[in-house]
Parts: sequence; C-alpha cells; structure tokens
Amino acid sequence: MNPKEPVQFWLLVGASCVALVCAVISLSTRTVQADALLSRPAATTIPSPVLSPTPVVSQPVRSGRNRPADLLHGVASWYGTVFNGRRTASGEVFDMNAMTACHPTLPFGTRVRVMDTSNHKSVIVRITDRGYLYGGRVIDLSYGAAKRLEMTKAGVAPVKIEVLSLGHSSPGE
Repeated sequence: MNPKEPVQFWLLVGASCVALVCAVISLSTRTVQADALLSRPAATTIPSPVLSPTPVVSQPVRSGRNRPADLLHGVASWYGTVFNGRRTASGEVFDMNAMTACHPTLPFGTRVRVMDTSNHKSVIVRITDRGYLYGGRVIDLSYGAAKRLEMTKAGVAPVKIEVLSLGHSSPGE
C-alpha cells in the first residue's frame, strides 16, 4: 500500500463533507429581501406555510359606486435605497419613501389598496414601476409603503390587493 493513498482518501472524504455541509447550509438559510445591493430584489421565504407563492385571483366583488373591484391575494415584498433616485419603468424618479409600487401588469398610475392580511394594516399606492417579481409575488412596494404595513423586517408579507382606479398605459406598454 502506498503511504500517500490514506492521506488522499481522507482529504477526499473531508472535502466531500465540507461540500455537503455548505450545500445543506445554503439550502436552509433564509435570505430576507430588505435593502441589499442587488440588481433585483433577493429571494425570501414565504412567512406562512398556508400561503401559496402563486397569485390567486378572487371573484370580483361589488364596491363603491356599484363597480366591480379586482382582488388579488399573494405575497408582497419591498425595495428601497438601491433604487432610490433612479428612473422607474414609467419614467418617474423612484422615491423610496413615497407610496408607490412595482407590479408586473397593472398600468402605470393605477391606484391599489394593499392590505397585509396578517396584521390588517393597509396602504394605498400608485403603480410606477414594472418588473419581474421573484417567486410569483404579486407586488413590490416602496420602502415607505412597506414601513406603514410594518413588513420591513420580514421583507415579505401576505397581502390582499384591491384595484381602486386604473391608470393610463403609455404607448410603450
């Protein structure tokens, strides 16, 4: 038996164990999207096992002035300083303290009421940005809106969204 073989064998076993531990840790670690220096919001876990990351559209219900209100249930996230001062997809300058939001399909200028279903706090925001929302989230709120909903520490929250008024789509949409 070559004296180098046991050393090589144990080095291989040790390296494999380290790789396995790193894989387990990376799979079990929660990443909370808050204000990291990322090109887009980071992945986060869903706060409640009851929630589905896929948006669920409810049947329209009647609201003020006898018109249907569109309801959407899902998970909201937020974004802040990384994009503060940059232009949004609508052309407006993003103000992280304003009551605005990013939505993948609603026209710019649309006003929606977002209610955190875990604490029943709500805010009214205007859609000013467009983008991909990670994991089937339904809306990405500005820091100011997220702060009012008290969801900044968690990074995500279960929400119900009610469309109050539709905005005007720009010719590029």
